[in-house]
Amino acid sequence: MELWFSEVHTPDVKLDIKVSKQLYSGKSEYQQIDVFETCEFGRLLAIDGFTMMTEKDEFVYHGMLVHVPFAVNPLIENVLVIGAGDGGIVRELVKYSTIKHIDMVEIDKMVVDVSREFLPSTACALGDPRLTIHYQDGLRFVRKFSNKYDLVIVDSTDPFGPGEGLFTKEFYGNVSNALTDNGIMVNQLGGSFYQNDILSMQRAFSKIKSTFPIARAYQADIPTYPGGNWLLGFGAKNSHPVRDLKEDKWKQFDIDTKCYNTRLHVGAFALPNHVLKLLEEA
Repeated sequence: MELWFSEVHTPDVKLDIKVSKQLYSGKSEYQQIDVFETCEFGRLLAIDGFTMMTEKDEFVYHGMLVHVPFAVNPLIENVLVIGAGDGGIVRELVKYSTIKHIDMVEIDKMVVDVSREFLPSTACALGDPRLTIHYQDGLRFVRKFSNKYDLVIVDSTDPFGPGEGLFTKEFYGNVSNALTDNGIMVNQLGGSFYQNDILSMQRAFSKIKSTFPIARAYQADIPTYPGGNWLLGFGAKNSHPVRDLKEDKWKQFDIDTKCYNTRLHVGAFALPNHVLKLLEEA
């Protein structure tokens, strides 16, 4: 008997991935968490039936969220990560020896525990001494700080359930307050292909535009995400993601990246016309 993981992208479209076995299934206080061993994508983490990451393509998402802001501001020392319980963001961050401290705020401890056990390729850096994990709501956590972080990465689930508060104007305002003058925020905006994803993406981007003097979107191709083309958000008070690219300084880090490079950095902000129109309408 064949086993398949099915994720519904729209009422008329779903993605089926062949599964060799289910490694974990459990329900936390907040959500349903499943881990599958798949034939094509390696291990797959699903929350409430939606793919959060697979071992085969997670490097695109995590790499593009982390390395883009560092190439714009190589002086980043203090980082706040909201969400990211699978550990992939932290794995990329700890490659930078110049980082002094990382606060990771994850509302659901079970996500971290499951990732440590079943997703070692992403959770491998969660024991780094520069990292402090806070198991609480990210919206409440970020309210407490002003002018503290050089970088805030919002690696949240979709804008419903536990992640809903991380897509509000109040949240982005608090993030702006928590950032230093040269600070940068990056986050996942969502898909630009299916209508429901487009509406969520536009709502999120409109709040970034109303909060940050510099607000841009950039793209990454992630095969297991709905539509394949995914948008990430960039918000800053003073740093432009392309004009302020510090290509030579970033290369001095001599970091091994599987996806990101500085030429891709520039290209990621060159969006197709239909996506530019969607963002203008946001």
